[in-house]
Amino acid sequence: MLKPMDSLQAARSVAAGQYGVLSRAQVRRCGLAQRDVRRLLCRGAWARTHQGVYRVRELEGRTARGRLLSATMAAQLALGPTAFAGAETAARLWGMQGLPLWDGAVHMTIPGAGTQRKVPGITLHTWATDRAEVTARGGLRLTVPGRTLRDTVLRVDRTAAVCLLDSALNRGLVDAAELPGLAAANRGRPGCRRSEPWWGLADGRAQTPLETRIRLICADGGLPPDDLQHPFYDARGRLIAVGDLWWADRRLLVEADGRGPHELPEALLHDRRRQNALELAHPDIRILRFTWADLRYPSYILAAVRGVAVR
Repeated sequence: MLKPMDSLQAARSVAAGQYGVLSRAQVRRCGLAQRDVRRLLCRGAWARTHQGVYRVRELEGRTARGRLLSATMAAQLALGPTAFAGAETAARLWGMQGLPLWDGAVHMTIPGAGTQRKVPGITLHTWATDRAEVTARGGLRLTVPGRTLRDTVLRVDRTAAVCLLDSALNRGLVDAAELPGLAAANRGRPGCRRSEPWWGLADGRAQTPLETRIRLICADGGLPPDDLQHPFYDARGRLIAVGDLWWADRRLLVEADGRGPHELPEALLHDRRRQNALELAHPDIRILRFTWADLRYPSYILAAVRGVAVR
């Protein structure tokens, strides 16, 4: 039998390997009694996340990513071995970009027999999912990227869906050749008709959701770019810059400026030098920059692009 301090250390070690959380069954296996758990809860050292799941406060995630991992593991422990993360939660775990800021909700898929179960803070789904569509990553069970996209695209709006598709392609999580099959596999599901055209809008060259959103605004306005990540060379054939969106007939380069207010001075200086080199090598090019704030005014973006005359 472990001594209380040894039991507490054992429990802490288990939680440390599970993003700061552990289950009641694991607590018991470590040798801690229920009265020990009550003392830890009263002292504020531990917190109850779900029924039968505890969070060790000193191991709490300090970042949004850390909190997501902890919340997902807590949901997995609460729901048991047949549950796995899906939809938006799986998309975030894979690093797909384009969703709104995380609101703390965790999306989990469970067998149909558990449809009556309700767990606060967890959104439950009962989609039929093949075993091959579920994998493990960092101790968490979640849907594979393709299945993640299938489920999430049905639940979000067009812009978020295309951002996710672009991001998954850009990160190499899925291949462009897979998309028609994934779209076809969704036929018959709620939301499939609305979302089916969105799969064809995906472009893995987009490196950020901001680029995707600007591209969609321009395409919807009848001004789709001719190229993404367009290379520019100097007179000696050396690559000097790669532009986000390019209109050849207008000699227009649009840069999606997603820099935050605390961008490092070194990065700003590098960007300035890059633009100087580009303007020196290609003085006929017009450069426009759009930020996240500009997305609130799609008509402004369209007018700015349309205002650059065709050469």
